[in-house]
Amino acid sequence: MAATVVVKEWNGAGRTETTVSVGAPARFCTKDVNAPSTTYPIVIPTSGLNYSYWKHFALDLSSTFTKINNVRIYCDGTIAWTLGTDGMVSVALKDDGATTDEGHGCPTASYEQSAGTEGETGYALKDATYGHNYYKDETAVPVDFTAYDEAAAALLVDSTDHTSAEDTKAVVLQVIVDTDATQGEKADETFTFLYDEI
Repeated sequence: MAATVVVKEWNGAGRTETTVSVGAPARFCTKDVNAPSTTYPIVIPTSGLNYSYWKHFALDLSSTFTKINNVRIYCDGTIAWTLGTDGMVSVALKDDGATTDEGHGCPTASYEQSAGTEGETGYALKDATYGHNYYKDETAVPVDFTAYDEAAAALLVDSTDHTSAEDTKAVVLQVIVDTDATQGEKADETFTFLYDEI
C-alpha cells in the first residue's frame, strides 16, 4: 500500500494541525490562524518592512508504507504579489540544512507559535528578541522562496527516514511587505511538496 500524505499547517500554542489543499488554501496574514478571510491583512508600512505571522507547513504521513524521506518544496519561480522592493515570500533556512542529516525544516519539537501586532505586522523570523528560536540565531538568513523554482532546485525540508505515521519537519514561510507594495487581496499561488517513498 502507498502512504496517505496530507499537507498540514501548524498553528496555536499547542500546535493545532489544519489540512491545506487547493480547495482549502492557507492565507498569510497578521494573526496565528489558517484561513482568516481578509480580517487580518499585512499593512503596508510607511517606513521599513512589515511581516506576516510566520507559517509552518508539514506533511502528515499515515497508512502503510516502508519509508518516506527527502521531503522538498518548490514554487514555479514567480509569486506575483507585488510586495514592494524588498518584499518577498521568505523561507527560513538552517546553517547545515543542505546536508544529508538535516534539511531546513522545523521539527515538531521546535515548533514555535507566531506572534506580532494583530492586523498590522508579525515579528521577523530573525528578530533578535521575538524571532523563531529554531532559526533566529543561525548565520543563514531567510531568502526569497522563488529561488526554489523547480523540482530540480527544490528546497530540502526533511531528510529524515520516516517509517511510521507521523509529521515530517515543517517548512517555515513568511511574507515581507515593503513601503511600495500594492494594496489588495492577492491571487492564489501553488507551492509543491515532493518526497521519496519506498
